[in-house]
Amino acid sequence: MLTPVEDGPAIVVCNTCRFSAEAREDAQGRRGGALLAEALTAARDAEPRFAGIAVQEMPCLFACSDHCTVHLRAPGKVGYVLGRFTPDAEAADAILDYAAHYAASEHGRVPFAQWPKGVKGHFIVRVPPAGQVVES
Repeated sequence: MLTPVEDGPAIVVCNTCRFSAEAREDAQGRRGGALLAEALTAARDAEPRFAGIAVQEMPCLFACSDHCTVHLRAPGKVGYVLGRFTPDAEAADAILDYAAHYAASEHGRVPFAQWPKGVKGHFIVRVPPAGQVVES
C-alpha cells in the first residue's frame, strides 16, 4: 500500500484529480491531476533552481472537492495542501516557485511577499510535521 520515496522537499501530486470543478477529464479523456503532474515534471526539469524538488505522484489525496490538488512537504517542515489549479505550465511554474522558497525556508513558512501570484488563494490546509504543532 505504501511505496518508499526520497525524503526531501517534494510536491506530491494527486494524479487522479478532476480536470476542473465542472469536468472529470479534458476533451481527450485525461485527468487534471495527471496533466498537472506532467506540467510540474516538465517545468522542474527545465529550470535548474527546481532540481532539488521531487515531483511524486499518487492516486487521490482525498481533497476531491478541490480539483488538481498537491501536497507540499519536507522533513521537519509544515506541509501544505493546495488545490483548484488549472493543470498547465503557468500553475506548475507558480507551484514550483513557491516550493523553491519553501525548500529554502527553515520551518516551511514562506513570507507572503515571496508567494507567487499563482498560488495565492489555492491553499486548502497546512499540516504540522510529525511530533510537532505550529506555534501561533
